[in-house]
Order: sequence, then C-alpha cells, then structure tokens
Amino acid sequence: MTISTILFDLDGTLTDPFEGITRSIQYAVEKMGGQAQDTTDLRWCIGPPLWDSFKVLLETEDKAELDRAVAYYRERYTVSGLFENSLIEGIPELLTTLRKNGMALHVCTSKPHSYARRIVEHFGLIEFFGKVYGSELDGTRSAKAELIAHILREENIASSEAVMVGDRKHDLVGANANDVAGIGVLWGYGSREELAAEHPVLIAEVPGDIAAHFGA
Repeated sequence: MTISTILFDLDGTLTDPFEGITRSIQYAVEKMGGQAQDTTDLRWCIGPPLWDSFKVLLETEDKAELDRAVAYYRERYTVSGLFENSLIEGIPELLTTLRKNGMALHVCTSKPHSYARRIVEHFGLIEFFGKVYGSELDGTRSAKAELIAHILREENIASSEAVMVGDRKHDLVGANANDVAGIGVLWGYGSREELAAEHPVLIAEVPGDIAAHFGA
C-alpha cells in the first residue's frame, strides 16, 4: 500500500523551540524551590512529555507535584515562551512539495494541541496541515504511541499508509508501536544513534532528504 499521510512532530522537527522550552523549565524548577540547570543542560527535555522531564528534574513521581510544575511551566510558556522559537530552514519548501505530490499532512506533537496550533499558525504553516493533533492539557495522549493511534482512528488511516517524522526516539517508538513507518531527522534534538536504534526507514540530514525519499 502506498503512503498517503505524513505525521510531523513539531518541536525540533518543524521549529526549534530551544529558548522558550528551556527557559520555561528553569522558571518552573525555581518556582518549585529547586536549583535550575543551565539551558544547555536541558536540551534533553525537548521532545518527551513535560511530566516525564519533571520526574527527572524534581526527582519525584508525585502526580500532584508534577502537575504543579507543569502549571508553573505554562505560566511562563503561554505568555512568552510559546514564540521564543524559530522555523527550521527548508521546512516550508518540504511541506509545499509534499502537498503538491498529494500527501495529506498532520501535526503530531506531545505539546497541547491548543498551543501547537498557535505556533503552526504563527509560522504560516497551517495551510499545509489537515489538522494539528496534540495532547490535552491534563497530559492525555502526550505519549506518541497513544497519539498516533488516536490519529489513525480519527483520520481512518491504515498504519501501512502513514509515516511519522520526528527528531527524537519517542516519535519513532510511537510509530513502531502502531506499525507505522518512522523517519528520523538530525536537525533536532536526537542523535543519529538514538534514532537508528528505533529502525526508521530514513534518517534525514536536511528536509530535502524527505522529499527525495518520496520521489518528490
């Protein structure tokens, strides 16, 4: 069966959110009474669900504490962090090419869909996507496996017709869990080793590699 649909991660794949995410994490950790790490030491937090990152940073499994940290994070992120972000070079051209070749495109991000849509609109990308899929504010569907399964059901797509594109192993693990092909990208926050371990069909060094993979 031919590929009809491509799912794109947002953070680290379509845009580079380093400043907004890391500064908002610092803010939350300090609000929780902790000692914030330098932003350069928080690169690993870009990609996983926030709750998972705060489990490590705050050394707790307490759901109430984690929820409080996420609330502090959003206190800053929704005001200023959201747009401390930059568009990845070559992404508009890639999306244009894929759409011209008849591909259906959707955003698939662990970020709450309400925030994700604002970012996609801010960078003028909304015209390329059928829908922006993300988690709920309470963390529901923040795991990529759960979110991809949800999209396949909502869009009535067979797993063999879809591809998931992302920069971290979480994207590819989620794809594998749903028998969806994965494409890893090297311009984000995952290493080649991290991506290769999940056996993607392609590891792209630049956006144009994805277009070439689909013969576009």
